[in-house]
Amino acid sequence: MAPTIQYELSQPPTDAISSVKFAPSSPTRLLVSSWDRHVYLYDISGEEEGGKLIEKHEHRAPVLDVCFGADDNEAFSAGMDWQVKRINLESGEQTVLSAHGAPVKSVVYSKEHSLLISSSWDSTLHFHDLKNPEKGPTTIKLPAKPHSLSITASKLVVAMASRLVFIYELQSTLMLASQSNGATSDLTPWQQRESSLKFMTRAVACMPNDDGYASSSIEGRVAVEWFDPSAESQARKYAFKCHRQPDPENEGADIVYPVNALAFHPVFGTFASGGGDGVVALWDANAKRRIRQYQKYPTSVAALCFSCDGRYLAIGTCPGFENGQEEYSGEGTTKVYIRELGETEAKGKGPKQ
Repeated sequence: MAPTIQYELSQPPTDAISSVKFAPSSPTRLLVSSWDRHVYLYDISGEEEGGKLIEKHEHRAPVLDVCFGADDNEAFSAGMDWQVKRINLESGEQTVLSAHGAPVKSVVYSKEHSLLISSSWDSTLHFHDLKNPEKGPTTIKLPAKPHSLSITASKLVVAMASRLVFIYELQSTLMLASQSNGATSDLTPWQQRESSLKFMTRAVACMPNDDGYASSSIEGRVAVEWFDPSAESQARKYAFKCHRQPDPENEGADIVYPVNALAFHPVFGTFASGGGDGVVALWDANAKRRIRQYQKYPTSVAALCFSCDGRYLAIGTCPGFENGQEEYSGEGTTKVYIRELGETEAKGKGPKQ
């Protein structure tokens, strides 16, 4: 097996990273959003040069999330300026699609439905039907502040404060949303759940096969759940401890770190977790096993994403708030690492014999 290659991207953001996203069809095209008010577009090929910064797209305020759209030249951003924007990555043109009543935390795009969904700290979702751009977005009220969104071909998972999780079926929600003609709606989700984790949800990520999702908390735990509401399927859900380091000053105790990022491998269906301890681990959700843990990074892991072919893992790192520093600055310590995976590096191990 060829040795694993890892390298740093040159010209990284100058402040904390909020998300890293690979293009839908090019495995070497990467978007990075940052608190430095920019969205960065990289070509990650060319390990010797540390990849190439193609373009920077400036925003009026810190950018909290970014995603690709229908192709590798369309992107959408969400930020502290309360706006959801479309970015033409060829021309650099930015168009405001909608404005929420507070900062916009997350954006996800469904190619199956030509649908962009944004979530804001004003406790709403905006459903943007991009097939009918002349119609304004439909606003769906949420019972609590949303922390994280993830999407499959047919479903949307919204993880909120108060450990609430709403699951929407995209097709039926889009139909109901289109009937509301841009009005605010109290659409009932397909399923309402309470998180299996006792503490605040930090991240949620859906399985690529549309079967379920993983969620993580600020208290060093990950939960794995399935969509199928049957008792048999729900009995399979489980949670486990991770991202903990032995406390040098307190024998037998652990320092517990937030699990900031989750990402599923598009081919093998295994997933990566990244924590405030600077560690990235790979897990087999079905076998309930850790596949491997990588060498510690110098600072907290903020964001993770696998390329569309599963060959690369992008890892965004920057100082977290774990060390209690008052004067936060990501300048000079923010990095984007690209890990080129061996052929079977992210393959599941199967259940223990």
